[in-house]
Amino acid sequence: MEMALAASPLTALVGWSVLLLLFHIGLQGMTATRELGSAWNAGPRDDEKKPTGKIAGRADRASANFRETYPAFIGLALSLAISGDASGWGLTGAWIWLVFRVIYIPLYLAGVPYIRSLAWLGSLAGLGLMVATLVL
Repeated sequence: MEMALAASPLTALVGWSVLLLLFHIGLQGMTATRELGSAWNAGPRDDEKKPTGKIAGRADRASANFRETYPAFIGLALSLAISGDASGWGLTGAWIWLVFRVIYIPLYLAGVPYIRSLAWLGSLAGLGLMVATLVL
């Protein structure tokens, strides 16, 4: 099983997804720090002060939205890697999820309605393909 996981392209996608998670965290932190200052960022944040600007708020909400589907992606990707689906619909679904999650970020930051929602639905379609591969 260890060799199958090491050889699976799905494990590389898990790695890319972690980089996307770190990007979200960095973007959220950078935009909040730009608004509230480095003393706020370095401090304990006891006052629970939140950024009120559009971009910082959007970066925060985009990150939260990403983290809603991220556990499902990780579980599905690792399940597919363990089951030996190194290609086919499961891998396609994983790529679809990742690509649409990347596309989602600038759409959300720019405040683009509807198309942003389509990108979110596209990422869910990717998860759906991954689930279908496991259960069908």
